[in-house]
Amino acid sequence: MTTTTKPAAPVAAPATRRLGPGALTLRQGRMEITQFLRSRESVVFTMAFPIIMILVFASIFKGELGGGVKFTQYFVTGMIATGLMTVSFQNLGIWIPIERDRGVLKRYRGTPMPKWVYFAGKVIMVVAIGVAETALLLLVAVLLFDLRLPDTAAKWLTFGWVAALGVTAFTLCGIAMSSLARTARSGSAVITPVALVLQFISGVFFVFTSLPNWMQQVAALFPLKWMCQGLRSVFLPDSFGTQEPSGSFELGRVALVLALWCVIGLALCLTTFRWTTKRDG
Repeated sequence: MTTTTKPAAPVAAPATRRLGPGALTLRQGRMEITQFLRSRESVVFTMAFPIIMILVFASIFKGELGGGVKFTQYFVTGMIATGLMTVSFQNLGIWIPIERDRGVLKRYRGTPMPKWVYFAGKVIMVVAIGVAETALLLLVAVLLFDLRLPDTAAKWLTFGWVAALGVTAFTLCGIAMSSLARTARSGSAVITPVALVLQFISGVFFVFTSLPNWMQQVAALFPLKWMCQGLRSVFLPDSFGTQEPSGSFELGRVALVLALWCVIGLALCLTTFRWTTKRDG
């Protein structure tokens, strides 16, 4: 008598767990932060450069601007704005061309991952590094240069929306500007001069009202000038507003211009962003 053995039932392969949009975005953001921290050049330039500049300028300019405001206190507000611009506009404008040239963006486009997740990861990185950098700058400024932190909820709220609108505008403009770089090496050559010019004409390295009138008019077309002005309203006495070009901090106009640049940046991103280099087609 022969016995037959039933074939073993096939073992079901473990189901692949699909990540939801939220988890996928957080994972992408964590990866972007990790990549940033692994780049020594990016960390040093983004995190240390503003602090080094504060120390250098503090050793050169030690006078007052009036109303008990020291030049270093005025300068710190500009460096906070510059730091946020660096981590968003300059960092994205330089690194996205590198990823495009290496084929990283092309591979992203070929995966099932929604395209917006890539940009959301960049935003998470910008916000995380921007918050850390701002906190570090404020700590140095308070300990070494007698910067007065906002003492009212209204000023902290102003600081929040000025920083949020400014970072949003610069992030979108950085993504849009990244398409101007034809190769990975040209990203820095395209973005860095623009960032430096904006800093010199927007009241970062010099008192804004001491600049030539034509330079002030040019700076008023771009977001950095308005971001610096909004931050001055937070960290400097209210009386200092009379020394602004219009005799006040003009927070309404600050909000309007920064919001307008958010719209302009988004429009430029939607119309100019490229996932591949021109040689890839």
